[in-house]
Amino acid sequence: MAQHIAEKLRVTAALLGAISRKDLAAAFRRANPETAFDLGRADKWLQGRSQPRQLSVYEDWSKVLDLDRPGAWIAQCEVEAFAEAVCEHHGVDREELERRMGSHISPSRLVDQGIDATMSGAYACYSKALSPYYRGQLIRSTVSIKMDRRSRSMTATYKEALPTGSFLMTGPITLAKRGLYIHLRESGGDAQFFLSLFLPSPPGSVLAGYMCGTTIIGPEPLPSAVRILMIRLPKSTNLPDDWGGYLLSSGSIVEDLGRLGIALDSESHPLDRQLWQFLNEDGNNGPCQITESSFRTIVNVFDRHWLRHHA
Repeated sequence: MAQHIAEKLRVTAALLGAISRKDLAAAFRRANPETAFDLGRADKWLQGRSQPRQLSVYEDWSKVLDLDRPGAWIAQCEVEAFAEAVCEHHGVDREELERRMGSHISPSRLVDQGIDATMSGAYACYSKALSPYYRGQLIRSTVSIKMDRRSRSMTATYKEALPTGSFLMTGPITLAKRGLYIHLRESGGDAQFFLSLFLPSPPGSVLAGYMCGTTIIGPEPLPSAVRILMIRLPKSTNLPDDWGGYLLSSGSIVEDLGRLGIALDSESHPLDRQLWQFLNEDGNNGPCQITESSFRTIVNVFDRHWLRHHA
């Protein structure tokens, strides 16, 4: 059974000096012009979300590295054994290989530039208000995601415009096999939020999942969890001075996004109902979970818009 494919691809990219998925795919094509290495699925392979099913990909991989090993060995070996074999065969010091990668071999590092292109930028965020004083309304916030190219790690900055003033939190992003996680801490305070999100996929028009924390405005700091929808903004977007804060239950998310330059072609009423319903779902019939199908329906709307207007 194939294992540690994402980590092994990162080791391979570091050895070859490949800085993007396209560079990695080009190396496979040089080894075999008919290779089954699929650029479109390389994002998922590098994120650990799936793995190549054709044995021929692993055979081509052995040719790429000029290893005297069968493709099945590459698929099944431990990542440490893989790295040692690569270093020994190519006369590369292990510390040098790790320096090229920017860190020790670890699945938690974001070393592929495809992730940078998919996620970096500003997001307009919507979630149910945690404060009991604004029950039934949405809180509009912004998230800015940036990659540190030196450490190849990503950081998120979360901001809310509250009646009591600006509320700011920052924290690291962890990309794992089963999800995207953001741990936010208040700047100059002790509040913390934790976001558990679906893994991103190109072109990265929207992120969604759950946000957990405690109420900021209210008589008691109540432990809470809500769904959050994060819409990626075009680079040219300048947020209006009066944007943010709370959105009434009678408000239109579609019209609100239109003010930010995201003019959706869909009829506003059906899409508004769909977005509100997504954010309003709770765990009355079981645990608070989001089905992949409900998320993908929203992704399809925003991906099509992004590819049409911003690709």
